[in-house]
Amino acid sequence: MTLSAKLAELHPRRFFGEAFAIADARRDEALKDGGYPAWKPFAVAAIGAVVLLALQKYGTSQFFLELVADWQQSDPSWREVHESAYLRELYGKVWWTSWRVAGYLVLPALFTLLVLKERVRDHGLGFGHVRDHLWIYLVAIAIVLPMVFGVSYLDSFQRKYPMYEFAGRSWSDFFLWTALYSAQFLALEFFFRGHWLRAFSPVMGGHAITAMIVPYAMIHMNKPFGEAVGSIAAGLALGALAIRSRSIYPGFLVHATIGFSMDLAALAQKGEWPGG
Repeated sequence: MTLSAKLAELHPRRFFGEAFAIADARRDEALKDGGYPAWKPFAVAAIGAVVLLALQKYGTSQFFLELVADWQQSDPSWREVHESAYLRELYGKVWWTSWRVAGYLVLPALFTLLVLKERVRDHGLGFGHVRDHLWIYLVAIAIVLPMVFGVSYLDSFQRKYPMYEFAGRSWSDFFLWTALYSAQFLALEFFFRGHWLRAFSPVMGGHAITAMIVPYAMIHMNKPFGEAVGSIAAGLALGALAIRSRSIYPGFLVHATIGFSMDLAALAQKGEWPGG
């Protein structure tokens, strides 16, 4: 395929139109087979709502620190964590990541296997047509990285990133945080662009993508406003990419690469380069 033909695929009408057509075909195929069982998307939505509420309530670093404050009064082994800013931050981020991996990935995957009786790879964990869409990942990165560089000058950006306070302490700290951050990105992509799209597209067709945007945008409510608004466009694009590639991995690569670059840009602007 020529370069001009590839770039033509990125025209919004074609990029989203083909994704919607694939999802609509999935819905039509389900209808021919008697319809997708109504209880399945209902159950996925109900459990997904509980997961989102639980993460908001219990899956935060702040909630973990409140627990540690209580535990250290009766268990001396937690006193060191309570009194160390470094350990509080590190353990808090491990707690934050663990809840997201459990809620966004482990629980939905088990539910898919044991209750829905469907293959997890059909919910985005297969490789589908990843090879055919990796070039879109490169284009996305080429577009977004200059934008990241631009916003890295903003005070609001520098106050927010990196979300791990000690990312600039050493390269070991930076890559440990990057591993945790990437794990939650993988889980998040499975939850929104894999599990939910697979459960809702046999009923809603392409509009499963637009419906997914509402809860996805809401989890960005504590981010800088520009980033929160941008999550709507990003979520739509990543949803369409997941449908087209039949995999969450291209979207995960985009998400993780951008997160990695945002942290490095923020550290550079603040003069906190790892190990510096």
